[in-house]
Amino acid sequence: MRLLFSSFSSSSLLINPRKFGSVRIPSPMSWACQKCTFVNPPSQQRECEICLSSASPRGPSSSSSSPPKWSCKACTFLNPYNNPSCVVCATRCPVLSLSNLNDLNDATDHDSSVGSVFFPLQPCNKRKAVDEVHVVQDDDSSKKVKPFNKVTRTSGEENVELGKACSTFKILSYNVWFREDLELHKRMEAIGNLVQLHSPNFICFQEVTPNIYDIFKQCTWWSVYRCSVSSEMAYSRPYFCMVLSKLPVKSFRNIPFSNSVMGRELCIAEVEAASGKSLVIATSHLESPCPGPPKWDQMFSKERVVQANEAVNLLNKQPNVVFGGDMNWDDKVDGLYPLQDGWTDAWAQLRPNESGWTYDTKANQMLTGNRTLQKRLDRFICHLTDFKITSVDMIGMEVIPGLSYNKEKKVRNGIKQLVLPVLPSDHYGLLLTISSK
Repeated sequence: MRLLFSSFSSSSLLINPRKFGSVRIPSPMSWACQKCTFVNPPSQQRECEICLSSASPRGPSSSSSSPPKWSCKACTFLNPYNNPSCVVCATRCPVLSLSNLNDLNDATDHDSSVGSVFFPLQPCNKRKAVDEVHVVQDDDSSKKVKPFNKVTRTSGEENVELGKACSTFKILSYNVWFREDLELHKRMEAIGNLVQLHSPNFICFQEVTPNIYDIFKQCTWWSVYRCSVSSEMAYSRPYFCMVLSKLPVKSFRNIPFSNSVMGRELCIAEVEAASGKSLVIATSHLESPCPGPPKWDQMFSKERVVQANEAVNLLNKQPNVVFGGDMNWDDKVDGLYPLQDGWTDAWAQLRPNESGWTYDTKANQMLTGNRTLQKRLDRFICHLTDFKITSVDMIGMEVIPGLSYNKEKKVRNGIKQLVLPVLPSDHYGLLLTISSK
């Protein structure tokens, strides 16, 4: 079929280069005909100007249109289906995965490894290129991400007054799970519903993919937040962390960890809070345990401990800091979380007699069939001079009504088919509330 083209509007958007390179598409007002690909003007809403085909609603890219992939049994990285071995750890693709590309969760002989429930490594050779493009050097020699100038429903003056008048703030931390083949839109919608329900002043998200970023951007709640990640930065990375703020942001900073082989970093937002007091909100996704052949001992505990200390040292100069995220912390392997004088673990302080497991394969029914793992991976670490911790709660623990998925579980006599409910993520979220002293 001959392709027809039309000139793009000046407000074109950059789409995910992982799928489309550096191609630009027209603004949401224009639409491309699915039959002849002609880009119709905004005035042509019901049918194509060329072939008269009916217009179809345009939405964010769907994972169903992505090329099929297979999940590595050692590190869980999603590889292109035609790769015979994992691009991260070189584990060979099992025959079952090649013959059934929908099987991303079945157990193997190594199912008892920690790597079967944690997340994939990100090749470190891509990180420097990303940092060079999106991180700039400021006067105090710290690396700073250019702020994303998002238009919000409230004016800057209104937000300033809101920040000065408010004495209580809520901060949400959530690993949203970048698995895109498992009811992605419904899960992100559920997380969005939690955002609207609790209305946090700040949000710390981990494992955001370009597709998840696109979904969030189209939600109604997005417009009241300023985001630390621009569209260009989001589309250049497989997954990332980001901070969202309802209050005016003095600066966003993005500082890569010096020892990370997974592209992990510290994301910082500095805002002006109650009565002109400075407040820093930070998030991170510390190095993940990811054992693989030949020794199956790649727990990355030393790297994780160094990163935790590095983050606290960088944030320690600030009078008011809330550092929340997926720390991947295991007290038995990593020891006690490194807290300097004046720092506290919010959950340990307010709920010392509760486990606080944010990753729980027994309680989270969506993870039924996985190796048992119950850990307090997600945490809020605080250093507060002018504020006090009021409460900390776990959210996202309920199943999404009317939603289920099929999972294959290997058993001795073959494969067992499981029909499991779906939750917003494989992690639970944490909601922290602080107030002025």
